Amino acid sequence: MIKTVLHIEGMMCGMCEAHICDTIRKAVPSAKKVKASRTKKEASFLTEEPVDAELLKKAIDATGYTCLDVTSEA
Repeated sequence: MIKTVLHIEGMMCGMCEAHICDTIRKAVPSAKKVKASRTKKEASFLTEEPVDAELLKKAIDATGYTCLDVTSEA
């Protein structure tokens, strides 16, 4: 499994975290264990295949939050 971590600015509450998780699930339907943390300013999920970092950044940025970085590790 590949763990992808996104560093995101702008999350202020639990609803923000839920919004980020929903956005990730729509952008990457195969994502599993999707979670977001406003205190850590990041979101993470697992996939079996590599994901398109630019697609993720655009999806997050389109929601009004700012995706600063996307990293993946096997």
